[in-house]
Amino acid sequence: MPKLIPATERLLRARQLIQQARDLPVPSTGLGKSDFTYIAEVKDLFRQAKDMVKFIPQTAGVSVEMKEEVKKIYEEIEQASRDILY
Repeated sequence: MPKLIPATERLLRARQLIQQARDLPVPSTGLGKSDFTYIAEVKDLFRQAKDMVKFIPQTAGVSVEMKEEVKKIYEEIEQASRDILY
């Protein structure tokens, strides 16, 4: 049985994944930001970040502040996506 990860740890890991996407080097050869492999890697990191926090709001006993943090994570993902891919 997999180990359960507390919600606060999930938020930290999601932010780390977003930072990894930001730190991913843009390919200097070929298509640059339009390289399909680069785009796939960035989107995969964003997907992992979303998966990390997506069930927190539905969990019983989660505070309103924690739900707000999840919303902030989604906003950070959208902002990072615009910054990195467009």
